[in-house]
Amino acid sequence: MTLTQLRYLIAIADSGFNITLAAEKVHATQPGLSKQLKQLEDELGFLLFQRKGRSLEAITPAGRDVLAHARRVLAEAGNIRAYAANERGEKQGRLTLVTTHTQARFVLPPAIAELARKFPDVSIHLQPASEGEVLDQLAGGLADFAVVSTAGDVPSGGLAVPLYRWRRVVLVPATHELAALGRAPTLAELAPLPLVSYESTNKPESSLRRAFADAGLEPQVAMTARDADLIKTYVRAGLGVGLLAEMAVSARDDADLRALPAPAAVPECVSWAVLPRERVLRDYALDLLLALAPQLDRSDLKRAVAGHDTPAWPAPPTWVELSQAITN
Repeated sequence: MTLTQLRYLIAIADSGFNITLAAEKVHATQPGLSKQLKQLEDELGFLLFQRKGRSLEAITPAGRDVLAHARRVLAEAGNIRAYAANERGEKQGRLTLVTTHTQARFVLPPAIAELARKFPDVSIHLQPASEGEVLDQLAGGLADFAVVSTAGDVPSGGLAVPLYRWRRVVLVPATHELAALGRAPTLAELAPLPLVSYESTNKPESSLRRAFADAGLEPQVAMTARDADLIKTYVRAGLGVGLLAEMAVSARDDADLRALPAPAAVPECVSWAVLPRERVLRDYALDLLLALAPQLDRSDLKRAVAGHDTPAWPAPPTWVELSQAITN
């Protein structure tokens, strides 16, 4: 039994039993992958997958148990490699981060630029996804950690580390009736207007929808998008009033629009880094986390990620405070 065989087993399971797709994922040939699977089954003495002709149809109960052990074995092998690389002071590697468009477009660039200057031989990969997909991709082992936002609840699926707090803004063209308010509009003033916001607004549990419902109001959501730039495009086209994250709006790039504070009843959000538990992170991954959250302590972070401690995280700064820290 080899680590390669276990890696192929996981790839097959995660590819819906599609050998061709699994081979592409692990950069192997289809015959080579099939041969390694047969050798593993021969050594174990039982089938890991049910067959239908030459195709794999499902995983067997025994295969499911082996798969769970294989995931743990490969995770620990990865931990050993990461630990050894850190001990050697190695400054090469690959960092994959899954996050939303807003984080990738408006928050991460300064921190990633700083990381690239410090670790020029580290390959950095951003995987933007919708709010609902981010943690699923992390659970599937497709990223080193995730950055996601919530309004109140601590995200599940790993060790959640609070990075910063942010609020939403109401965005309108300069000629819109709300532009002259000079204050946050009320929920009652927004309710009859067509609204343009994130895709998550369509969910019944959306914090924005809950805010309107608590006030006995029903928002008129005209359009949604996962991309903050698209929301701004729709606002410019006169399709509705934008409700989006404050970090997605800048005085320089959006001078033709007017940003007003969202109603006080719309809750504040927290952006979190979510990390797989009991994972040894490379030093450069820790550096990126600390660039995103200067209030964190490196030693506390390393102990928590390794599963040795559950610290009381310091209160996260506001977006205004953080943006000043990471751009200065």
